[in-house]
Amino acid sequence: MEKKQFQAESKRLLEMMINSIYSQKEVFLRELISNASDAIDKIYYKALTDDTLTFNKDSYYIKVIPNKANRTLTIIDTGIGMSKEDLENNLGIIAKSGSLAFKSENELKDGHDIIGQFGVGFYAAFMVADVVTVISKALGQEEAYKWESEGADGYTITPFEKEQVGTEIILKIKENIEEENFDEYLEEYRLKAIIKKYSDFIRYPIKMEMTGKRPIEGNETELEDYTEEQIINSMVPIWRKNKNELTTEDYEKFYTEKHYGFDKPLKHIHISVDGTIRYNAILYIPEKIPFDYYSKEFEKGLELYSNGVLIMNKCSDLLPDYFSFVKGMVDSEDLTLNISREMLQHDRQLKLIEKNINKKIKSELLSLLKNEREKYEEFYKSFGRQLKFGVYNDFGTHKEVLQDLIMFYSSKEKKMVTLDEYVSRMTEDQKYIYYASGESNERIEKLPQTELLAEKGYEILYFTDDIDEFAIRMLMNYKEKEFKSVSSGDLGLDEEEIEKADENEQNENKELFDFMKNVLADKVKDVRLSKRLRSHPVCLTTDGEISIEMEKVLNSMPDNQNIKADKVLEINNNHEVFQSLVTAHANDKEKLKLYTNLLYNQALLIEGLPINDPVEFTNDICKVMV
Repeated sequence: MEKKQFQAESKRLLEMMINSIYSQKEVFLRELISNASDAIDKIYYKALTDDTLTFNKDSYYIKVIPNKANRTLTIIDTGIGMSKEDLENNLGIIAKSGSLAFKSENELKDGHDIIGQFGVGFYAAFMVADVVTVISKALGQEEAYKWESEGADGYTITPFEKEQVGTEIILKIKENIEEENFDEYLEEYRLKAIIKKYSDFIRYPIKMEMTGKRPIEGNETELEDYTEEQIINSMVPIWRKNKNELTTEDYEKFYTEKHYGFDKPLKHIHISVDGTIRYNAILYIPEKIPFDYYSKEFEKGLELYSNGVLIMNKCSDLLPDYFSFVKGMVDSEDLTLNISREMLQHDRQLKLIEKNINKKIKSELLSLLKNEREKYEEFYKSFGRQLKFGVYNDFGTHKEVLQDLIMFYSSKEKKMVTLDEYVSRMTEDQKYIYYASGESNERIEKLPQTELLAEKGYEILYFTDDIDEFAIRMLMNYKEKEFKSVSSGDLGLDEEEIEKADENEQNENKELFDFMKNVLADKVKDVRLSKRLRSHPVCLTTDGEISIEMEKVLNSMPDNQNIKADKVLEINNNHEVFQSLVTAHANDKEKLKLYTNLLYNQALLIEGLPINDPVEFTNDICKVMV
């Protein structure tokens, strides 16, 4: 029996493939099952044009048989089989795909597509097997043949006895080594898990003998082992079913079965597109945030299928970061696969799918916001931070996509509101969208800086997430209305008479404020009269781009650069304390120093900033009390 050699290029490809093409050895079973499904498909297509053939789907199946004693794993199909020439051409020349050639010849366009594109999947078997044997009988042929190979050294083809049309692939599983446990590919529950993972939606039944335990008849207290043949795969994927036939419970069951989350999804999105690129998708908006969502361990992405065969567990290219919370899957017949059927050769198709999916997700979220407000707010508690980060990220590239989805707590409504809702309530004389930043809504409500705006009846948005101000600075404006912090140096209010009076008061007390500024040295940029305070004696505001809250966030990061906001100490001239400052300036400069430091530290405490010297602060309080 003469051993034939693989072609030189094929031999090198085989060696490379066994060692490096596939990222996980378990995919060998996916490849062999996909090839078996192709073989059955070929009979189906021949039956469409050959009146002598009758395709009875119940007669076609794939069977997986592990044998621990012989250390073999057998995959049987009742497909079209291979002649001696097919074995020579399809298995002797690596990367020649019989499925691809068949597909090209028949121009299949009825939506019942052939899976295989490359002839390399079969050789994934050598990742787990020392010897691969193929016994096949082709449709319409009397003779059957056996193809056998131990790898790159070559192969033999000999006549063989086989009654039924179809193919058997027998793998002699490798012995365990220190780094690899090959025994797992002989364990029925491990094989079942691999089949469910990759080949659950192959359209033909995948059968396997499964063992279990059951009560002995007549003796319910004792158990006996039993074996029965089971169909492992689901066959008809939910995404190919008519939406009208499916219930919410069906979608929730699929969500649970695919382990997308332990919660119930707030919303499901079923997409079927038959256009420039054909694809089906089922997407879920989760109810609860995954425990690792804001950690480095979280991996975004959708399951990617090609014709019902799992290609990637997490295809990150299908989702932008700002929608990374979305779970689900995409299945397309039009994907251009690479040689290992694990990644895409070109990303044009993916980009088209991704673009369409993103539009759909945004549309569904807007619908949820409009029609099911409570559900949207529940979703926003979990993932609103991610949407706001999306506004900020990539220099605001995606702000137009996300600006209508973000929400903030409103001082007037006492609940979460959208930017559109805020702008729709603005009075004619209001130029800006006002916001205040702080650790909580309760603390923001007590901020002295909000007094003037509250008095005027202006609505204020409360920013309590560390990302909020950064996102808004990137957004810049909404519907031509700019954002302005209640702590900014200029609130943009048109009150000429008040401003002139304040300016006169500032000039009259210039020496007092200059003295206080010198006492505080580089701690503040300026000390000035406040236009915004009503009941409080003092507050801090900022000049420049960095606010006090932004200073806190930036300095809490690992690469703390000690960034400081340009702080301004504002004094309320209508408060009793102001007269004490004036009197101390005239009569007791040391007391004025004491008052200045106390007011500055008081303003720091209001902002939630640390006092530089707590001991000095408590001593100053004692000096005032005695």
